[in-house]
Amino acid sequence: MPRILKVAAAQVGPVHLTSTKEETLKRLLTLFYAAAAQCAQIVVFPELTHTTFFPRHLFSDGLELDKFFEVDFYLGYGELTPEGKHYNSSFYYSVTLGQIISRYRKVHLPGTFEPFTTPDAVNQLEKRYFLPGDIPFKAFRVPGLIDAALKRGNTIGGPTAGKGDPIIGQLICNDRRWAEPWRVYGLQGMELMLVGYNTTSHSPGLWGSSKPMTLEEEYKEVMFHHTLVMQYNSYSNSCFSVCAARAGADDGKWGMIGGSCIVDPQGHIIAEAKTDDDEVIVTEIDLKYCRQGE
Repeated sequence: MPRILKVAAAQVGPVHLTSTKEETLKRLLTLFYAAAAQCAQIVVFPELTHTTFFPRHLFSDGLELDKFFEVDFYLGYGELTPEGKHYNSSFYYSVTLGQIISRYRKVHLPGTFEPFTTPDAVNQLEKRYFLPGDIPFKAFRVPGLIDAALKRGNTIGGPTAGKGDPIIGQLICNDRRWAEPWRVYGLQGMELMLVGYNTTSHSPGLWGSSKPMTLEEEYKEVMFHHTLVMQYNSYSNSCFSVCAARAGADDGKWGMIGGSCIVDPQGHIIAEAKTDDDEVIVTEIDLKYCRQGE
């Protein structure tokens, strides 16, 4: 039984200290409308979509985002709770239900709490500014995307597995590098993983190497590990995945790799960004191909 979806990754280029909320939102809406014009049903935005890494602007309520509510989407953001806690978070918004139906908080925070003592070090202080996520890896079904999807209580002859609404999971950036979250989702029947990320292209203090590398060699090495984990985990869990990057150099110096891509259950990259700037990639997927590996 075909279960066809059109999915999109909205890659976001550099966001600078001088970038205003209004300018950044306009760019995001341009990407969103470009995906919608290609009939995308789900649009995936990056980790901490609206701001530089780390956040510099406060969005006090949802009114500034209401123009997005035409197509389902995944969005990464810096969360400030009523208790004053900070999390690196994401949510999934369902147009059919008119509300957020799943929230997630990043678990695997990279980097260090204290900065390195060497003056020219590149620091990643995520552990200082965010708490580890406290929301379980919970897969969720999304209604309204596949017309012929079976619903609870439908009676048909034969097996019903793989014939309902899509089963989706969420991760953020460094979480994608660990097999355990993928497997927890996979055991719940996940068919589509959504990932937003900001991955630095130059952080020699945070990862080792057997030899000194040029900036170009570092970029290739980081990109290799990025595609490795997306392809392997999609293959090992027989699921599609969509990952969206913040790309380019924030403030002209903090470089990130880009590499937004969509991967099939056989581990093949079926769509991939070609730039390190604002870019939308869209492709059609058929969730029936998740069944063979499962």
